[in-house]
Amino acid sequence: MKTVAEHNPNRRNFLKGSAALVGGLVIGFYLPIKGGRAFAADAAPAQVFPPNAFIRIAPDDTITVVVNKSEMGQGVYTSLPMLIAEELEADWSRIRVESAPVGAVYNHTGFGMQITGGSSSVSSSWEQLRRVGASARVLLVRAAAQEWGVPESACRAENGQVIHAASGKSLSYGKLADAAGKLPLPENVALKDPKDFKLIGQPVKRIDTPEKVNGSAQFGLDVYIPGMLMVLIARSPVFGGKVKSFNADEARKVPGVEGVYQVPTGIAVAANGFWPAKTARELLKIEWDEGAGAALSTPKMRADYLEMAKKPGAVARKDGDPAGALKQVHKSVSAEYEVPYLAHAMMEPLNVVVDLKPDHCGIWTGTQSQTMDHASAAKVAGLKPEQVEIHTTYLGGGFGRRANPMSDFVIEAVQTAKVIGKPIKVVWTREDDMRGGYYRPMWADRIEAGIGKDGRPVAWQHTIVGQSIVAGTPFENFMTKDGIDQTSVEGAATLPYAIPNLQVDLHSPKNPVPVQWWRSVGHSHTAFVVETMVDELAHMAAQDPVQYRLALLEKAPRHAGVLKLAAEKAGWGRKLPAGHAFGVAVHESFHSYVAEVAEISLEDGKIRVHKVTCAVDCGMVVNPDGVRQQVESAVIYGLSAALQGAITLENGRVVQSNFHDYTALRLSRVPQVEVHIVQSDAPPTGIGEPGTPPIAPAVANAVFALTGKRLRRMPFDAETLA
Repeated sequence: MKTVAEHNPNRRNFLKGSAALVGGLVIGFYLPIKGGRAFAADAAPAQVFPPNAFIRIAPDDTITVVVNKSEMGQGVYTSLPMLIAEELEADWSRIRVESAPVGAVYNHTGFGMQITGGSSSVSSSWEQLRRVGASARVLLVRAAAQEWGVPESACRAENGQVIHAASGKSLSYGKLADAAGKLPLPENVALKDPKDFKLIGQPVKRIDTPEKVNGSAQFGLDVYIPGMLMVLIARSPVFGGKVKSFNADEARKVPGVEGVYQVPTGIAVAANGFWPAKTARELLKIEWDEGAGAALSTPKMRADYLEMAKKPGAVARKDGDPAGALKQVHKSVSAEYEVPYLAHAMMEPLNVVVDLKPDHCGIWTGTQSQTMDHASAAKVAGLKPEQVEIHTTYLGGGFGRRANPMSDFVIEAVQTAKVIGKPIKVVWTREDDMRGGYYRPMWADRIEAGIGKDGRPVAWQHTIVGQSIVAGTPFENFMTKDGIDQTSVEGAATLPYAIPNLQVDLHSPKNPVPVQWWRSVGHSHTAFVVETMVDELAHMAAQDPVQYRLALLEKAPRHAGVLKLAAEKAGWGRKLPAGHAFGVAVHESFHSYVAEVAEISLEDGKIRVHKVTCAVDCGMVVNPDGVRQQVESAVIYGLSAALQGAITLENGRVVQSNFHDYTALRLSRVPQVEVHIVQSDAPPTGIGEPGTPPIAPAVANAVFALTGKRLRRMPFDAETLA
């Protein structure tokens, strides 16, 4: 374990004084929020030169970039420093990375709060961090010009130094940093023309890889504070349940146990190690008031959802007269679709270290939502915001779970620390998270669609049933419109196909199962429904699935572009080995466009995906290696869910508990994933999630091509295909 000093200096004060301490340049930059919303009390200030900065340049020429996004495997500790380094003309080998403290200067430029999500880390930082780098470059050149008594125009920055070509003089950034740090921040700086980029667009090895390989990287589970107790909490086995009574006599006898305490979320066992705490927790005798949640069961919920899907809901989009047009179509089809609850299944379960004192609270955790967690922690601790510090560690996976709108795991840890009165680390086991976390909602959909004599779709009615992930959260006010959670209908109400008579409506039932965003959010289910139905229409029209889609995408050139590229690279239309088939899907999410062609066969009645050919248009690419890694990851994550993923309930209890019954895709089933990137001059868009939505429909469509059977329910492994 890595040891954290018991009395850490205040990080903001460190940043304020860092220039004086090391004799270097500290620079920050704030861009006004465009269309964003501030949720925190310390929302973005008017001044443009905050003390907590994005860059520190030290006399030894090292450049520390303070990154305001959480690193959870998606590569932001590399891609975001690349934006600064490009404009700074830095020596990449001298770049170091540090996670940002909580502060308004580090707010997401679109969301108005410090958060990592929505596949927006690069897109939100694209202009901001380039300006940071360019501003620092201008100051360094200005400092050198003043040192030499020459015009700034006679100097240039290159590879971590400023050069005066006429005299051959040069000074490294480290030698100039002190003088540059005393100059006023330039008001306007020119950014590079993309044609002059040297670093952006090139494959760059990830900064975080070496320390993750050698074990020096600090995840939340690695943090240790002297005197810290390990805490495990027994939570209700039913959502919404409460403790009626408990007996901890046997638990207290376990060697190493320091105490057993009732806390708001259950019964906490504190010990001098994980295993004593876990052993003692298993000996607790707890009587629960299970409440209404005990009546929940997956079969009943499925039946209720499917019945609800037969009735019109709140209208999210309506074009033309779908009901009238359906009566006059040449051919029609109706279908019902079901997708289950899904767990986030992070490799590193949740954990939080809290050091709570009367006038200060230090928190170490892997969080995606610093602003909301910080505000929640301060409220629970009864402290001023400036008395609370969140130290963001590496995240062993996030997928949205660590961006919980209700700050559940952080609030619980601070509540527990108040009760116990000592530094603690609250650890969730895999079973805790699988059975008592938050989930991707369960969905039921119904579509009625029809085509004309020319095969083109004439009418489309789509009803969606599933819980809202923003209801009751701080996001509800601006993520719902006319009573409709926009995340529930994204990808369905925004489908790009030319259909003259179209309606999408929504039912948002409420129940005690806690839900939140999961990788690709609403797109994770709408892409499956929409793209498999479009495939059905193509078959009903006796047309090639790729050509059919292209004919309907005349006004959606970027969809069409990735579809053509994926089909071309996969060899769509070529003769495949016996028992193999292709399936295709195309989808836009987070302003990026992805098409995937899956080649599959059946082995012992189970789907075997041999290869997935992907084409992605995500605007200008910062690090192509990072894009490929994210698309590969998204495909495997989505394929795990499509083939195997399901959270089910019996008597209000989650049945699944660990990777033996909620299985991630094993290496033997992982397909070859080939990623092709569309060259683009458009600004960067999302890449962490857009590769997930198309994989389920691509595979389902391939199964139909091979067997003639339509898959309308996930997971596919539960279906009989032999």
